[in-house]
Amino acid sequence: MKNIIFISPPAGGKGTQSDLLVKKYNYKHISVGNLLREEVESGSEDGKIIDAELLKGNFVPDEMATKILKKALINNEGPFIFDGYPRTLKQLDDFEEILKELNMNNIVAVYLNLSEEEAIKRATGRMICPTCSRTYHKYYREVKPKVDNLCDKCITTLVVRNDDKLETYQERYKNYKEKTAPLINKFKEKGILFTINDPVHPDETFKQIEKVIK
Repeated sequence: MKNIIFISPPAGGKGTQSDLLVKKYNYKHISVGNLLREEVESGSEDGKIIDAELLKGNFVPDEMATKILKKALINNEGPFIFDGYPRTLKQLDDFEEILKELNMNNIVAVYLNLSEEEAIKRATGRMICPTCSRTYHKYYREVKPKVDNLCDKCITTLVVRNDDKLETYQERYKNYKEKTAPLINKFKEKGILFTINDPVHPDETFKQIEKVIK
C-alpha cells in the first residue's frame, strides 16, 4: 500500500477518508492537527504556544510541527496517512528530509478539490463528542446525531471546535490558499498528485482513492 499525503481546504474530508482507510486497510492515521491538540492538552510550554496560534487560525511554527511528526513516525509502522502535513513549502522540505532519514517512499498526494462554499458549510456544521471524539454534522443526514446535539454512543453534548467557528475558519482558509495551495503544483511536478474534484459523497471519493493506493 502507498503512503498517502492528503491535501484539501480545512474541513475538506481528510478525516472521513482517513477513517475509512484505517478501518479497511489498517493504515496508521498521522493527523498533525490531532498531535498538536494532544500537545495542547498536555499543558506543556509547546502546547501553550500551539493553542494560541490555533485560536487565531494560524499555523504553528514549522519546526514544532516537524518535531512532533517525527516522534510519531518513529513510534509507529506504516502504511501512513499524513493528514494536515506538510502544509507549507518549508514543511515539504522538512518532510522530505524525514522520509529520507526513515527510508520511507512509495507516496501519493491525494488532493480533495472542494469549493470554498462547501468547505465553509462542512466546517461550521461539524460537531464533535468531547468524550469519544466521534464527529457529527448539522447539515448532512448520513452523519447527523440521532438526537440533536447529543452523541449517539455517549449521550454527551456535542461541541464545535474553536477552529471550526466561522471567523476562525475564514482565517484558516486564507492561510490554506496562501501557504498550502502552492504544494499542489509541487506534488504535480513530482508526479505523485492525484486529484478528486468536488468530493461531496464520501463513498464515491473512497472508491477513487482505492484505485490509486493499491
